[in-house]
Amino acid sequence: MLGLGVIELLVLAIAALAVLWSFYRIFAKAGYSGWLCLAMVAPGLNLIMLLFLAFSDWPALRGGTHR
Repeated sequence: MLGLGVIELLVLAIAALAVLWSFYRIFAKAGYSGWLCLAMVAPGLNLIMLLFLAFSDWPALRGGTHR
């Protein structure tokens, strides 16, 4: 499998989980479901979701309060 060893695969898995966890927190703080972070795994859809997140009105900010 791509000539990667166990250590390399472990590092990649940890990095992927760190990125997904970060996007989970961003979506949740913006007022969206944190599970939208899973869309960041799909090529093409991740760019669409990033643009959506950047240019949409965040539900968390609509009430004038944020965490």
